[in-house]
Amino acid sequence: MLFKKKKLTYDKDNKKPVIKCSICNGEQVAGFKDIRTGEFEEVMLIRNEKDLAQFKEMYGIESVTKEY
Repeated sequence: MLFKKKKLTYDKDNKKPVIKCSICNGEQVAGFKDIRTGEFEEVMLIRNEKDLAQFKEMYGIESVTKEY
């Protein structure tokens, strides 16, 4: 039996995909930043390029900005 991966959704009108990067230890966390309030919603830890590709695929995202 084959299973299709279901794409997750987010509020594209009010949130944008962002990777928060720590300048101290290099930790990266992918999530969504509210455009109006600036509040960040964490989704997953990014340890390598494979994790980043998985995050993009899960939500159908083409590009993600980094914030320090």
